[in-house]
Amino acid sequence: MTVTVQPTGVSATDVVAVAREGAPVRLASSTVDAMERSRAIVDRIEREGRPVYGVSTGFGALANTFVAPERRAELQHALIRSHAAGVGDPMPPEVVRAMMLLRVRSLALGRSGVRPLIAESLVELLNHDVTPWVPEYGSLGASGDLAPLAHCALVLLGEGWVLDRSGARIDGGEALRAAGLRPIQLAAKEGLALINGTDGMLGMLLLAIEDAAHLFTMADVTAALAIEAMLGTDRPFQPELHAIRPHPGQAVSAANIHRLLQRSAIMDSHRNDMVHAVQDAYSMRCAPQVAGAARDTLVFAAQVAERELASVVDNPVVLPDGRVESTGNFHGAPLGFAADFTAIAAAEVGAIAERRVDRLLDVCRSRDLPAFLSPDPGVNSGLMIAQYTAAGIVAENRRLASPASVDSLPTSGMQEDHVSMGWAATVKLRRVLDNLTSLLAVELLSAVRGLQLRAPLDPSPAGRVAIATVGAFAGEPGPDTFLAPVLEHARSAVRDRALLRAVEEQVGPLA
Repeated sequence: MTVTVQPTGVSATDVVAVAREGAPVRLASSTVDAMERSRAIVDRIEREGRPVYGVSTGFGALANTFVAPERRAELQHALIRSHAAGVGDPMPPEVVRAMMLLRVRSLALGRSGVRPLIAESLVELLNHDVTPWVPEYGSLGASGDLAPLAHCALVLLGEGWVLDRSGARIDGGEALRAAGLRPIQLAAKEGLALINGTDGMLGMLLLAIEDAAHLFTMADVTAALAIEAMLGTDRPFQPELHAIRPHPGQAVSAANIHRLLQRSAIMDSHRNDMVHAVQDAYSMRCAPQVAGAARDTLVFAAQVAERELASVVDNPVVLPDGRVESTGNFHGAPLGFAADFTAIAAAEVGAIAERRVDRLLDVCRSRDLPAFLSPDPGVNSGLMIAQYTAAGIVAENRRLASPASVDSLPTSGMQEDHVSMGWAATVKLRRVLDNLTSLLAVELLSAVRGLQLRAPLDPSPAGRVAIATVGAFAGEPGPDTFLAPVLEHARSAVRDRALLRAVEEQVGPLA
């Protein structure tokens, strides 16, 4: 698909397609017209000699410093060079590509006063797979993602660094020449318009929302497999029990788990055994309440992201009536709050999964499964240390769930005296979700081991799919083997869509 940037912007699906699938980008002719009208207003201000922030003045604490007309292009270039001050490892290409597309989107709204050339040049970088080297540290999420966006903009000038396909860092000018592109020269207002936005944190939030939606569904799958392996009951997941507490996400998760547990000889083997099936532990019985709350949190985050996708985020903004006004729309608080809230939710989805893993491995609580899911415990340790790994990841996620958005450090001579830390919030959200992938991988492997050890009883259709998938790389329960590669394969099974699609082919669509 080709993503066409309209004067109304782009969709979340567009961002994912460009960031992860390399979809080509083009500007609609109406987008070019909107930018030309906006630029005409800036040109008129230039001719009239009016003092306007970012056009004829310095930036931040230097906002009261007048800049002579003959030095205003120099001002814009100097801004980009000085603000490209990040340090650390490079951000992943998908983050940088999302950020560039979102900056194109912002310019396309026709409120930034830049020539179409500026947006077209960013589009050329995307379409030629030129990915700027954007260091991890530098943004406070205050005047947007200044440093990360400056690292992107610097490549347009034939400077800075580019991340090549091998992961090496190469010179920006060299990368442009190799792609058949030429550096551009900035005019008044254009440097500021390239860096004053929330595009980095918004891009990461959109990618995280995409990942979290999949992982929260996978959490229902691994929970159901674990409950089945532990001879749990499906009674707590009946729809009428969730209708009386009408949280939407809870009802969805409960419906998923209930559906996944049907047509199982393992479940049928103890369905009327009231000795152990009166009440399951919270980690089993309350799975929909935790995963469902996380789903509702994700809905909130997605609403915030959608609003931001429709927002003009620049400073100053050029209004159709000719006014150029300073705003605070670049402040990342809405995105920081949403990212922090989602990180808390995702951390708890992982924490309750680890509790089910611990229960599966404990001979005192697993309902007759062998210790640590080893057929020969003692000589063999089974999945004992996989649970250690999961516990360590849960602990890290608890640290990462501490909100970044409650922190603030003043900058720019106290002109920017409150910052959002939205970039940090979205960076750590992505880490929490990567950790959640690992936790669900441990649960998937543990649950499948438990189901295999229930033979000759047949598992649910979902259980059979999981056994086939995991068995292909983990084999049958037996003597201890090198476990790290098995966990890597399990991570891939959780992260990729193939396992979920295969399960859905058997049980129907899962929400």
